Amino acid sequence: MPTWPISSIKELLEPTLNHMGFELYSLDQSGQAGRTLRISIDHNEPITIEDCERVSRVAGPLLDHANLIQGPYDLEVSSPGAERPLRAHHDYERFNGKRVNIRYRSGESESVVEGQLVAVDGAGIAVQSPGARARAPVIIHIAWEDVVAGRLAVAI
Repeated sequence: MPTWPISSIKELLEPTLNHMGFELYSLDQSGQAGRTLRISIDHNEPITIEDCERVSRVAGPLLDHANLIQGPYDLEVSSPGAERPLRAHHDYERFNGKRVNIRYRSGESESVVEGQLVAVDGAGIAVQSPGARARAPVIIHIAWEDVVAGRLAVAI
């Protein structure tokens, strides 16, 4: 599998994507032969197929001209998805009020809570989850240092 200069590719694409109104959410090399460049974009509104096509039409020529990837490659542009990971404090702030799934440290073990993100501040987050056996909802306060992983959650 070839190794591509992902950080250089990110430096190349990020200013243009930002100018287009998108955040470069993630960038990685994948595929069976390692010949696929996956770009994940984000912005405040839901990402559409047209957004992905627009970014692909701009990113492809930029990459080809910069000659950072030797040989043929496939370019995939997508959104982070409905159950995207929450990676930084600003992600939690942005999705305050939304349904989340949080894995966190609780003493010597880890726990998981799923519910509505109801507060985000410098100390941590608060998630309101349904109470056990149809009891009143409970609010769980989690300090930032105890958050192991978080993602948006879709209720079906």
